[in-house]
Amino acid sequence: MLIFQYTGEHNHMKFGRPVANLIMTGFSGTGKSLVGRELARGLDWEFLDTDDEIIRQAGKPITDIFRDDGEARFRKLERRAIRNACKQKQLVIAVGGGAIVDPRNYELLRGAGLIICLEAKPETIYERLFREAACSPETEVRPLLAVENPLERIRELKATRQSDYAKADWTIHTDYLSIREVVQEIMRAWRLLRLSGSCQLLDDGDKDIACVVATATRSYPVFVGYGLLDRLGEKIKKAALSGTISIVSDENVFSLYGAKVEGILVSAGFAVNSFVVTPGEETKSTDYATKIYDFLVEHRAERDDIIIALGGGMVGDLAGFVAATFLRGMPWIQVPTSLVAMVDASIGGKVAINHPEGKNLIGAFYQPDLVLTDPQALATLPQRELMSGWAEVIKHGLILDEEFVRFLESNVSELTKLEPKLLTRAIAGSSAIKARVVSQDEKEREGKRVILNYGHTIAHGLEAVTQYKRFLHGEAVAIGMVGAARLSQRMGLLPSAAVERQQALLRRFGLPTGFSGLDLTALTRAIELDKKTKQKAIRWVLLQDIGRALVRSDAPQQDVLSVLQELEKL
Repeated sequence: MLIFQYTGEHNHMKFGRPVANLIMTGFSGTGKSLVGRELARGLDWEFLDTDDEIIRQAGKPITDIFRDDGEARFRKLERRAIRNACKQKQLVIAVGGGAIVDPRNYELLRGAGLIICLEAKPETIYERLFREAACSPETEVRPLLAVENPLERIRELKATRQSDYAKADWTIHTDYLSIREVVQEIMRAWRLLRLSGSCQLLDDGDKDIACVVATATRSYPVFVGYGLLDRLGEKIKKAALSGTISIVSDENVFSLYGAKVEGILVSAGFAVNSFVVTPGEETKSTDYATKIYDFLVEHRAERDDIIIALGGGMVGDLAGFVAATFLRGMPWIQVPTSLVAMVDASIGGKVAINHPEGKNLIGAFYQPDLVLTDPQALATLPQRELMSGWAEVIKHGLILDEEFVRFLESNVSELTKLEPKLLTRAIAGSSAIKARVVSQDEKEREGKRVILNYGHTIAHGLEAVTQYKRFLHGEAVAIGMVGAARLSQRMGLLPSAAVERQQALLRRFGLPTGFSGLDLTALTRAIELDKKTKQKAIRWVLLQDIGRALVRSDAPQQDVLSVLQELEKL
């Protein structure tokens, strides 16, 4: 077995470009071809060895090219092979040990992907190359090493090339690692570069990408497509994620999709464990988070293993909170199955559990590695939950995109009947609006992301005062948006026609616009406790017009109380 040693070195933090290919460079005998083939197999990419391409072009072995045509001819063929390889995507490329020395080759490779240098000591390289030649008579000894003292020649050549190898984006010393372990380190390096924002692991030509969330901490794709769940394993591999997968889901969702998702992942080559929780907002608690921690400890989860949140917003919040806190952070993936989760909760990295005094009071900002949304899953969603989800879709249009609101108004019947094309378009469009805001203000420090809380100040108060048992989240948001619009009107910001237009659209999607039978004093207290307060003043997200939101902290208390009284009568 080929054995390697690992020392990871991040050579270039400012990578700053999408990665279309993975490129293996390094001296002969460091394992470029063996590792490259295994890496390509794991990613389901193609593998290309430029030395093999040169042999194919020349019609003879490399030794004969050097002997008959000289090194200059070999280097010319090498440049052509590299140029052709760099035009492709989703390719693992192994280049010859001296290829990167040529500045023209380096620029081509740098523009085509992430360059990984495999390193080894001269003694290790000598042992591998000449042991291989001794075991296999047909194995070529590299022309530049066909000298009386090959070990000394290896030392000399390595010394002259070391400054060029140092240009790689990541270096792995391979003396004592197996091929599989080197592949794992490459995947880990790729993920770390992504976390640092140094590279984007995106295939720009992927037609399933509805939008990209690009924050200060990471970039990740949001995939939206009918029937896309069947390709979950493929998308995970293309995101350079590996390791054991722990699915977190609730009883209702897991009964519908658990076996299917487990089968998809196992077929893709992943080891899979599943943890199923009780449905309901009360499950977002420290008790359940601890139960999942215990499950991960029991299964010896490691930092590079993956958590998948399969379900609605509650599951995403809980699983994401665990991913953010276990082992100081694990990769995680959102696979939302409710409409609210698809267009809102799964995008943006807000993860949290509840406190008895308020919703989502204990949490973090921790972005997923990817979001995979399959609108087909909505076919099994209970009607009330489906209708609830449209509140978040409508909200995105109301705060930022009047044209999107008109699209919703024109297609209510088809959308509520889940017509595939229009449904996919609505979810993708809503997701893109959310992604745009999150990318500009990841942690609500700039004030831009706050507008996503339109309707949520009253909504969270309604949920808290009813102990999360009376209203679905979208229902509470719909009522909250009516209240926010009416408050906007009272403060002279929004014309009455816009208030009525919003209210009519919510009703057409079957959403409530008011409540009854609540203690307004308790509701007011719950609203004041909401986490969107700043210096004890509530930051209200209000409207100036359809598609134009703003934030105000000077809403008169009497106007707020009057609005709550109006909502009680609707």
